[in-house]
Amino acid sequence: MNSLKSPKDSKSIRAALPGIQRILTQFAPQIRRQKWLLILAFGALMAEIILHLLEPWFLKFIFDYVLLRDVTLQSHGLPFLTGLSPVMLLAGLTAAMVTVTGLRSLAAYFSIVGMALAATNILTEVRADLYSHLQRLSLNFHHKAKTGDLITRVTADVERLREVTVMAVMPLLAHSLTLAGMLLVMFWINWELALVAIAVVPFFLFSMMRLTHQIRRVVKTQRQREGAIAANTAEAIGAIKVVQALSLHDMLERDFSAHNYHSLRATNQAQQLSAGLERMVELLVGIATALVLWRGVYLVLGKTLTPGDLLVFTNYLRIAFKPMRQLAKYTGQIAKATASGERILDVLDTVPDIRDTRGAIAAPPFRGLVQFEQVSFAYETGKPILRNLSFTAQPGQHIALVGPSGGGKSTLVSLLLRLYDPLTGSISIDGLDLRSYQLRSLRQQISVVLQDSVLFAASVSDNIAYGRLGATQAEIEQAAKLANAHDFIVNLPQEYATILGERGATLSGGQRQRIAIARAAVRQAPIVILDEPTTGLDNENERAVNEALERLTQGCTTFWISHNLRTTETADRILYIEAGQVLEQGTHTELMRLGGRYAALYAIQSALDEGHSALKLGEG
Repeated sequence: MNSLKSPKDSKSIRAALPGIQRILTQFAPQIRRQKWLLILAFGALMAEIILHLLEPWFLKFIFDYVLLRDVTLQSHGLPFLTGLSPVMLLAGLTAAMVTVTGLRSLAAYFSIVGMALAATNILTEVRADLYSHLQRLSLNFHHKAKTGDLITRVTADVERLREVTVMAVMPLLAHSLTLAGMLLVMFWINWELALVAIAVVPFFLFSMMRLTHQIRRVVKTQRQREGAIAANTAEAIGAIKVVQALSLHDMLERDFSAHNYHSLRATNQAQQLSAGLERMVELLVGIATALVLWRGVYLVLGKTLTPGDLLVFTNYLRIAFKPMRQLAKYTGQIAKATASGERILDVLDTVPDIRDTRGAIAAPPFRGLVQFEQVSFAYETGKPILRNLSFTAQPGQHIALVGPSGGGKSTLVSLLLRLYDPLTGSISIDGLDLRSYQLRSLRQQISVVLQDSVLFAASVSDNIAYGRLGATQAEIEQAAKLANAHDFIVNLPQEYATILGERGATLSGGQRQRIAIARAAVRQAPIVILDEPTTGLDNENERAVNEALERLTQGCTTFWISHNLRTTETADRILYIEAGQVLEQGTHTELMRLGGRYAALYAIQSALDEGHSALKLGEG
């Protein structure tokens, strides 16, 4: 699996180009789907630039042909303008100026709105793709990644890309094209003044490259800090009961404050660098303007240039250097967006460990024959969890998995769900390796009830229907009755339409478990996995849940993980698993007759249960 990258070293803006190209290449399909909107926006942008280039010329004609008409007519008079009276010329030029300015504003509106809509549409698709990809990444990835950091990538990083596209990329493109057009016109007016104007450009580029190198480094550090803040916050809120019970507030607040402080420092440093670059550009613009005016006045006095030409030139110079003043801000924003884009691509480029293999088929309805053959597995190299484990479960058999914690029982059923793949050996259902089946079709035929079954902040009906999307209301209620859940559901405020709190917090443990069983029942799967489904329940709820589980598993190949051996003693076969190996297997009677580890553990639990019963009787 590709690990998420944590960028260490910053790059100059030139070195950032491969990252920008990588982002554009990755998002090319989404960009192509918005091509007509982008073409419209770009066409409007070109119209805005052309109209922008025309605007200063009206000032030239007013200056040369109205204010200094006599001087201009002696040397640079244009026939089509000299035949008009000053009043008519002034009226026509001012009307044309208003018209051009209005058209430019209209073109700017369409270019901005078109680009904003295109960017929003593109990045909405990117966010959906990112969310979808995260759902399909393996558990190995999610165990290593920080939840808060992933949430930041889906929300803040995508939003930053959208904002920068509209607020920086579009203006930067417009200003760059305007700058190119104005430089051409400036050389056409007077090449000598144009060379004077661009003499400061090398100093600008040197300053920009030096400072943007630092800006990019600081911005990447800032994004890492923000991810750490999100991760710490999500972790603390997700475990708020433990935090309060153990009085961990002060410790967690200290950790949060440290990350928050470092993020603040990085933010301030980035702002200081950007502000410094903008001030440097302003100084260079002032120097360039002074040099142009100094040389330009001499050219006007020598009759080489008209006053209107100098006015147009200085106007262009002022407008042309405006994007250079803004470039510092845009560079910082684009550096932030590039960092965010690379964080998104790091996730999208991560290949799931578990995915459909080439030639995988849709699983037919399973009979339920499950075989583990010499299966070995480890989460980390050199630390095996399962060692050459082999057994067979016949269709409809109930298999109990018992033994000490950490022996590999939950890992075994995770392999059956193909949440992981074994390192060696094979697991098959109905004679075919799990990897021969398409993942979705495999998992749709396995129902799961966990110790801490997760419910969603949705209606009761929806939570049950998540077991089989498209289930009818009648099927949902039938599953709820099978799970002994119908009676308490109809007493909820809106019955099946009642919206549950996050993770089902508004229900008791027994109620949550029975809805989880209903969710498993509505799937009608031939294979059922039960992972400590009754742990932590009181006697009444445990009895109701056990009745529901007995109905759920009838006729199904069932794997029941439990530390309470009394709940599994009726299983068709019991596997005693320790240190990743099946040390004993057989029926309850056979294992008790064997007198091994299972029998010893059963005797200890029986003695403890009798002691508890006697204690309760004495208290009574």
